[in-house]
Amino acid sequence: MFKIKLKRFLIIVLLAFPQISFSAQESIQELEPLVITRQKQFLLNSYSTDSDSAEAFNYQSGLENLSSLPLDLQSRSLAGGIQADFSLRGSTFSQVLILLNGTRINDPQTAHYNADIPFTKEDVKKIEVIPGAGSSLFGPDAIGGAVNFALKEPLEKKTVWEFATGNQRNGYGLFSISDKFKDLGFRISVEDAQSRGFRYDTDYKKFTSSLSTQWQLPLGSWKNSFGYQEKEYGAYDFYTPGMGYPSREWTKTYLLNSNLSLDKDGLLIKPNFLWRRHFDKFALNETVDNYNDHRTDMFVPSIYFQKETGLLGKVGLGLEWGQERIASTNLGKHIRNHQSVYLDDSLALGQKWDLGFSLRLDDFSDFNQVYTGSTNFKFKFTPEAAFNFGISRSMRVPSFTELYYNDSTTIGNVNLTAERAWNYQAGFEYQQEKLSQGLVFFLRQEDQVIDWVRTDSTQKWQARNFTSDDVFGVEYSLHKKINQLFSWDAHYVYTDKVVDSQGYLYKYGPNYARHLVGTTFVLDFPFGRQEIGFNYKQRPGRRGWLLLDAGFNYNLNKNAKIFLSSTNILNVEYQDIAGIPQPGRYIQAGLRIEW
Repeated sequence: MFKIKLKRFLIIVLLAFPQISFSAQESIQELEPLVITRQKQFLLNSYSTDSDSAEAFNYQSGLENLSSLPLDLQSRSLAGGIQADFSLRGSTFSQVLILLNGTRINDPQTAHYNADIPFTKEDVKKIEVIPGAGSSLFGPDAIGGAVNFALKEPLEKKTVWEFATGNQRNGYGLFSISDKFKDLGFRISVEDAQSRGFRYDTDYKKFTSSLSTQWQLPLGSWKNSFGYQEKEYGAYDFYTPGMGYPSREWTKTYLLNSNLSLDKDGLLIKPNFLWRRHFDKFALNETVDNYNDHRTDMFVPSIYFQKETGLLGKVGLGLEWGQERIASTNLGKHIRNHQSVYLDDSLALGQKWDLGFSLRLDDFSDFNQVYTGSTNFKFKFTPEAAFNFGISRSMRVPSFTELYYNDSTTIGNVNLTAERAWNYQAGFEYQQEKLSQGLVFFLRQEDQVIDWVRTDSTQKWQARNFTSDDVFGVEYSLHKKINQLFSWDAHYVYTDKVVDSQGYLYKYGPNYARHLVGTTFVLDFPFGRQEIGFNYKQRPGRRGWLLLDAGFNYNLNKNAKIFLSSTNILNVEYQDIAGIPQPGRYIQAGLRIEW
């Protein structure tokens, strides 16, 4: 069976990317040094998309641009990133760590709200995807990997006004202004979006506002970011596929992140404070006056020190304290605390070898102490080509929903324990100015995995630690700049899981992408940037689907452009999550003015 599956994915690789060669002439541009708020994690494969690369498609939300990276973005019937889950290398939606400028912001109630990030696309400079073994440094939940949203620094004078309208009575407006007075920079952004929906109970409204400031100090800088977002959307069968419930959801998100960065004689000191509050009001059946109200709070003060020591390289020490609270009409009132301490080290041995190491201890009030960490190395064959290898240990504590939720179809489990996983990966990368390419083989061994299961249709779905999984696969990425006008990006991920289901039925089924293929063609004409993208996804036991997207731009002058963009041009019928149809063809036109 293993040989048959191996042959199958190799055939798909060859069909999808006929120009693949494993010689030392190819690698991937996205395998760039990844600099977040802690150690420079340059040893393992990472991928990123920045605000400039998202220009041509003119997506309403930066989340939508993640389709160009090897990440499985699982959305539910709504455009604009209104409600979406993240999956990396076959992980569940709860096993991906979400970061804002390197600080964990995962929702403690449920990972279904991890995409509630209260900043507009004008605030986000880059989205970094860190799969597998390179992600455990940043805390719990990084079993499949991590996604970091890096905000722009308000260091320039700039005003942006953008609006667009499309079919399904969709539309949005965005205004952003930034300026700098001596050592103080600021940015204010406001966005409003709404849609009537492509079918019954899929309408939505979204409002986002944010304020970012940066104060340059003699020894560093002080950055503050505050965002607010509220959403209302129809949620037909979002969490009960096939039951026919006309559901509705209202959410509000507040997020404050304050970071001080000081460099004194080579000693880097970074105190940080993060607060996130999330309100959720949910009606499983909006025709009945029966609502669940939830409020969660996260408080995470931390401090990080880093010193260049010479012999030992760059050594970092971090201390973190966190508290998560929930007050809910369904889940009750609960508080849990955790303390963390972590070490990291990055060392270059001559011209050929780079070594990395991290060790972390998390102590949760409701769970046992858990040690996690990683070790990795890179060997450079030539200045352009390198081999890398990494091992990491990661964990995830159950969400409040998994522990305490109860309704007519679903019940939590207060006896859950933390998930644990080992990640192994080995890769090859090659990077030149016009051609870069990377290949990674990965294996993940998961234990005490949590999922919603039952043994027959008469039972409620219940959260259980019920299985140990082996997840393996291969990941390939390519960037090719053909000339000044034309470039090409592509990726392919094959993932398989060996699962002992123990006779249980899954609520959502095995909902990971076995085959994930994406390719984007970019044309940079003098009058504007044009982009065409293809994405193919296939889940176990289901047929795959191919989506075609395009974005066309015309520059009216140096300050203004008009644009036309379309998603699912072929009007393909598909379901990212079984039982929940996705939107068909969507076309929008808009105007952007920037000065």
